[in-house]
Amino acid sequence: MSALLIEQSAHVVTLTMNRPESRNPLGAEGDGEMFQEAARRINADRSVRCVILTGAGKAFSAGGDVKAMREKSGSFAGPGVAIRERYRTGIHQIVRAIWGIEVPVIAAVNGPAIGLGNDVACLADLRIAAETAIFGATFLKIGLVPGDGGAWLLPRVIGHARAAELLFSGATIDAATALNWGLISRIVPPDALMREAQSLAGQICQQPPDVLRMTKRMMRDGAGTSFDTILEMSAAFQALAHHTHDHAEAVDAFFEKRPGRFEGR
Repeated sequence: MSALLIEQSAHVVTLTMNRPESRNPLGAEGDGEMFQEAARRINADRSVRCVILTGAGKAFSAGGDVKAMREKSGSFAGPGVAIRERYRTGIHQIVRAIWGIEVPVIAAVNGPAIGLGNDVACLADLRIAAETAIFGATFLKIGLVPGDGGAWLLPRVIGHARAAELLFSGATIDAATALNWGLISRIVPPDALMREAQSLAGQICQQPPDVLRMTKRMMRDGAGTSFDTILEMSAAFQALAHHTHDHAEAVDAFFEKRPGRFEGR
């Protein structure tokens, strides 16, 4: 069975990390290509308007394979230069693939999201969590740095001070603390998690799909560029939006007091 399940229902694609027997570790050979292909398919399919990312079983993702680290096997075998290259072509491919998904991504965190798993959740645009979720950036506890971009991601999600607390202490936090810190936007009972994620995805899918993708792009680029650049991008994207069929339909729907019927054109 595939380590990444892909299921599409209407405009929503659900990606499920699927190694439940070992709490969904990531970074095995082929994982990078697997996520890259999933992201490529999503971006190429103009019918897709939202993605839900979750884990099979009781964990979201426990991060890297610590057993393989101990055995110096798989991605962690050989000299340092070989391991560096495997990070670039494996784990970093996973991270780049999720980051590069053009539609909004909801992380439905069903259990522990630790190390790389925590950073994978941070790659999503929105995070909702079951009451059983646990979050941690525990790289230092196993003698490693955050090797997947977490030192860039986590401060942007929860701020520098709280990111430093998690990274430097190796502590884990529960869902209530994660909500208080802004790591997630809501907590739900475990048996309601996917229903809540699908409901949120449904609200997102009601928006015109082209401007939905444009807005995500602007938010992503806004994290690393100047205000003036974003203003220029806003003007360019807005000019395109004004000439779409969906904009005309949205204005008509506004005046006619009805939901819009958007076709992505």
